[in-house]
Amino acid sequence: MATADQTISQSFSAANQSKRVLPLPVLIYLIMVVVPFQFYAGPVLLNGVRAFLLVLIVPMTINLMSGKYGRLVVADFVFFLHMGWAAVALQVNNPDRTVQFIGSNAVEFLGGYILARAYVRSPQVLMAVWKVLFVIIILTLPFALFEAKTARPIAIEMIAKLPGLFSLENIVMESRMGLDRAQVVFAHPIHYGLFCSVAFALCVVGMKGEWGNFRRYLTTGLICAGVFLSLSSGALLPVALQIGLIIWAAMFNKLKSRWMLLLSLIVLAYITIDLLSNRTPIRVFMSYATFSPHNAYWRGLIFEHGIQNVWDNPVFGLGLNDWKRPGWMHASTVDNFWLLIAMQFGIPGFILLVIGYSEIILRIAFAKVDADPLTWRLRRAYMFSFIGMTFTLSTVHVWTNIYSWTFFMLGSGVWFIFAKPEGPSDVTDVQEISDKRRPAVTRIRGDAPVLARDHTVAPKTKEPPKTRRSDADTQSPRREHLPYTRFPNGHDPKKRR
Repeated sequence: MATADQTISQSFSAANQSKRVLPLPVLIYLIMVVVPFQFYAGPVLLNGVRAFLLVLIVPMTINLMSGKYGRLVVADFVFFLHMGWAAVALQVNNPDRTVQFIGSNAVEFLGGYILARAYVRSPQVLMAVWKVLFVIIILTLPFALFEAKTARPIAIEMIAKLPGLFSLENIVMESRMGLDRAQVVFAHPIHYGLFCSVAFALCVVGMKGEWGNFRRYLTTGLICAGVFLSLSSGALLPVALQIGLIIWAAMFNKLKSRWMLLLSLIVLAYITIDLLSNRTPIRVFMSYATFSPHNAYWRGLIFEHGIQNVWDNPVFGLGLNDWKRPGWMHASTVDNFWLLIAMQFGIPGFILLVIGYSEIILRIAFAKVDADPLTWRLRRAYMFSFIGMTFTLSTVHVWTNIYSWTFFMLGSGVWFIFAKPEGPSDVTDVQEISDKRRPAVTRIRGDAPVLARDHTVAPKTKEPPKTRRSDADTQSPRREHLPYTRFPNGHDPKKRR
């Protein structure tokens, strides 16, 4: 059993931990995510995120499994199983590429997730992460505006000119609405849009009460500008979805079953579309989730043939081999993260990933955090953001830095599951414990310090009973505020006989 001194020490440590700024490893990681440089370490091509996580992943994994980062969840195990099964699938399909591919993906995926589990474990640190995210988006807006007009990602071009360094490929795509799509510092414009769209609910909901309305709405507007400049439906759709969730929550704020009602309406809408439309609900959804009917039709074809590839290779998938499709479907990209995971690593690899992802989201959704308004508000913002991200991953594939960052953001919310404190964790509780251990407290009366009695311990002497006043004394206005003085032997000369 912990002693009282240990309890006080742990409580003060918890209180001080909540006041710390963003941990340095997290700040370095976030900077590495948005600095698009690459370099060769011998025969291995590394980027900033891989190099940084490569140093930390082994000690962080040991600490995670030993419980130093808090209680473990199912995702902590199944994510490792997912990468293990991916290695088996690649060994079956592409044995010559197993080590290189799994090594880089494991470092990016598991490293980002475990880094968040290690350092993002309080409301204050989580808000600090979000604020850095907002600052990065605002700082990248001038680059995005320049690229939208010139089709030149100047950050990527500048890094590529440095000796010994490489950068990302400049993705040239068709213009939309007279503007070029901005990839800024990421491998694809949709990645920049995803990066910005996740921040929408985090700002408009999560910063309520932390920032004033003007600052909050101005930052939200700048975030929306970044989303727009990606000119991607996969980025605009989650923002629209988050707005819808915010409006729904405001309209039915007093209805406890509002989310079950919304889920029921979504299921009802799916069934209705399936019965009344000559297209599948997926195709109907694609038609409204893309900029053009051509894109919607193409994504529908990719989904249908991709699913067929999954059924044809259910256990080990295709690995890194090309997928089967009609000859006239020249494009080989699959714009669906969940579908591509099932195609590459088979149904077991897909299920393991979904189990871990869903477990975290669902346990956060049902976490008992209502007693703390700050944690409750942050949880709501996190849930709105990740509902949007989940839909985005259905319309785009993620890799390299944004792949690692996606699971970093997922891991940054695990602490919500265990947010209910088991002991004193704030300064008030610590002060109460400390006061109870002191034999006396010092109070200031005028200029001289006086030692006051510690009233936390019951007095040993028994207080003599007070004599009862007459009704006349208690009702007399002249004697109402005068102290009643007891005289020896119970004699009171002022009392009427």
